[in-house]
Amino acid sequence: MGFNYIEKMNKRRQIIKALRWLVGGLLICLVITGIFIWNFGTKDYAKKSDCIIVLGAAVYGDKPSPVFEERIKHAIGLLKQAEAPVVIFTGGFGAGASHAESEVGALYAIAQGVSESTILTEVRSRTTKQNLVEAKTLMDSAGLKSAIIVSDPLHLKRASAMAANIGMSAVTSPTPTSRYRSFRTQFKFLLREVYFYHHHGITGH
Repeated sequence: MGFNYIEKMNKRRQIIKALRWLVGGLLICLVITGIFIWNFGTKDYAKKSDCIIVLGAAVYGDKPSPVFEERIKHAIGLLKQAEAPVVIFTGGFGAGASHAESEVGALYAIAQGVSESTILTEVRSRTTKQNLVEAKTLMDSAGLKSAIIVSDPLHLKRASAMAANIGMSAVTSPTPTSRYRSFRTQFKFLLREVYFYHHHGITGH
């Protein structure tokens, strides 16, 4: 009995130790991913391209949310700097929405002096992956070969990976005036992106 008890306790300790190593390894992996996502979003990789893709965000009626507005403003700035001649607004209809995100983005840009002839929109997408897939379809139809993806800094590592996976030649340009400014909002956004980055790596979505 004594020997069996000691053997069981040793096995239990080994299992607990292995679990600790596993949990520790997972935490380290998550932290490293978080740092990777954060650092990627601090750099602006914009270069001369065929178009700018603005990833969708919430809208309120025919008005962009503060987050979406910052993305639109940054895209307009890139247009004015002649980084690309065309802008693609993405995003479909949210639940109960009267306007698609892309339509609101286009209306806002036109009100700021952007020529309607330089704007393309799609109204089908609801997720980041769908934003990019629909934008790629528009690019292919218009003969556009390269893109600058615009979104909030912490969103761009995942968006870049998704773009590469669908065969899109793209660089990223973060909004310099992201609405996610406080530590709390940035940390929540980062945790979300760490999760979805791994989710995309596993599922492709």
